Amino acid sequence: MFLAFFLALRAAGIKTSLREFLTLQEAMVQGLSGFDAEHFYYLARVILVKDERHLDRFDVVFAEHFKGILNPAPEAPGEVAMRELPAEWLEKLAEKHLTEEEKALIEATGGFEALMERLRQRLEEQKQRHQGGSKWIGTAGTSPFGAQGANPEGVRIGQEKGRNRTGVKVWDKRNFKNLAGDAELGTRNMKIALRRLRRFAREGAAQELDLNGTIRSTARNAGYLDLQMVPERHNAVKILLLLDIGGSMDEHVQLCEQLFTATKTEFKHLKHLYFHNCPYDSLYTDARMRRTDAIETNDVLHKYDHTWKLIFVGDASMSPYELTQAGGAATSWNAESGQVWLQRLTTAYPKSVWLNPTAETYWKHTQTISVIRKIMEERMYGLTLAGLDTAMRKLMH
Repeated sequence: MFLAFFLALRAAGIKTSLREFLTLQEAMVQGLSGFDAEHFYYLARVILVKDERHLDRFDVVFAEHFKGILNPAPEAPGEVAMRELPAEWLEKLAEKHLTEEEKALIEATGGFEALMERLRQRLEEQKQRHQGGSKWIGTAGTSPFGAQGANPEGVRIGQEKGRNRTGVKVWDKRNFKNLAGDAELGTRNMKIALRRLRRFAREGAAQELDLNGTIRSTARNAGYLDLQMVPERHNAVKILLLLDIGGSMDEHVQLCEQLFTATKTEFKHLKHLYFHNCPYDSLYTDARMRRTDAIETNDVLHKYDHTWKLIFVGDASMSPYELTQAGGAATSWNAESGQVWLQRLTTAYPKSVWLNPTAETYWKHTQTISVIRKIMEERMYGLTLAGLDTAMRKLMH
C-alpha cells in the first residue's frame, strides 16, 4: 500500500526520494502518526514534500490513494465494507473539529459512537448507488452519510465543499490548491517566488550585532567584552518595475496590487513607474498619469544603469498601431513607436522580463502579445506561481 503511494507521488511529479520514503517508514515504526489519519497525513506531507507548489498534488494523490480506506465512494460502498475505520482515528479527529454545541447536538441524537456505528452498518448493508432518502449512503437526501444532502450530524463523503455546514467529518479537503504551479498568485505566494531573486549584501551604518566578530574580538581581548557591529543585511538586487495601468488592465488591478505589495516587501532597491499599454518617451510616477507626474524615459535610462533588473507588468494587449506606429499612442503623441522604446529599454537592461496577467492560453489570439514576446526574446511569463518562478530564475542568470 505505502510503496504504491510512494510511486503515485513520483508519477504525479513530486520529487520525493527513496531515502525520504524510508524515513516515513521509520517514523511510522516509531509510532509518530499513531492511529490518527490527520497525523499520518501531516507526517507524510512534511517528510515527502519539499516544494510548496507540490502540496496540492500531494493532497490529490493522498485522497485518491487512500479513498478506499478513508473515503468510501457512494457508488460502490460494498467494495470497502469489510475495511475497518479505526475508532481512535475518528474520535481524535472529532475532538479537534467539533464545537461544544455540535457535540451536544450529536449526543442528543445518539452520540458520535452511534453515528460511526451506523456508518459501518450502512457500508456492510448497501450494495448499490443511492440518491435521495434518509437511510443509505448517497446524494441529495437526509441520510447522515453522503453528499449534497442535509443532516445535522452528517459524514460528508465525495463532495467538494459543504452546503449546510453541519457535517461532522470531512475527508478530502484541499487547502493548497492555490499553491499549484498554474494557479494565480496571492501576495504570500508571490513573496515565495520573488525570494529566488536574492543577492544579500551589508550596506549602510553598522547597526546590527556581529556575534561571531564579537566572540573573536572578546577572545583576543583577554575575555573583556568587545562588541562588534556590522551593517544590516539586505537584498542587494535592484528592481525597476514598470506597470501597465488603465484600460484592459483594470480587471487585473487586484493581482497587480498583490505583486506590488510583494515586491515592496522583498526588495530594498525598488523603483516603480507606470505606463499605459506600452512605454513611450515618458513614464509616470503616479498611476493617475498626470503631466506633473511624467518623467522622461531617457532620464530613467541614464539614472538607473544596467545593473538594475527590469520587470514589465502588463497584458500586452492594445491596438497594433500603438505598438508599431509613431503617433499611435492612445493618450499622447509619440514621436517614436512603442516597439522602438521597448527595444531601447531591453537593450539598456539585459536582465528583463515581461509578466502578463492574461491566461497564457489566450496569448496566441492577440497580435501585439506576439510582437512583444518577440521583442522580449520570449521572456514573457504568466502571472502564476510557475511563471513568476521561471521569470525570477531568468533574471538571476
